[in-house]
Amino acid sequence: MKCPFCSHQENKVVDSRTSHAGDITRRRRECLSCSSRYTTYERVEELMPLVIKKDNRREEFNREKILEGMRIACRKLHIAASELDEMVQEVELRMQGLGVREIASREIGDFVMTALHKRDKVAYIRFASVYREFKDVDDFLTELQKEQGPDSTVSH
Repeated sequence: MKCPFCSHQENKVVDSRTSHAGDITRRRRECLSCSSRYTTYERVEELMPLVIKKDNRREEFNREKILEGMRIACRKLHIAASELDEMVQEVELRMQGLGVREIASREIGDFVMTALHKRDKVAYIRFASVYREFKDVDDFLTELQKEQGPDSTVSH
């Protein structure tokens, strides 16, 4: 592990802790050259399916893209970073559970929307507005109507 401060290759582990779920190990390290301390995170690399984009291109799954989309949807809401990580992990587990080699980006987006819907309706609507490419206020109102149920009315 290369020190982020001096690029020296040798260090010692000062402390190790696993996450509550037991899938991530946090390690505090100390550089043997400059004595700086830094944190690293280890996780098992899972084999994820290739993502089929709207234009039929294939690309490797990128957890950071999902996390960034969720961060944007959750901006200024009271959702902790740990909750975002849990939601991304939930999406990854659903993808892995399918046992497929390729998955449509649309399906991943649906998994994200399900995770957001369970946690925060505002974040869900924000994500849906971008993901489903809402064109105008009527698209928002239609989605809100679905949220409220068939007996309610949403007007502008």
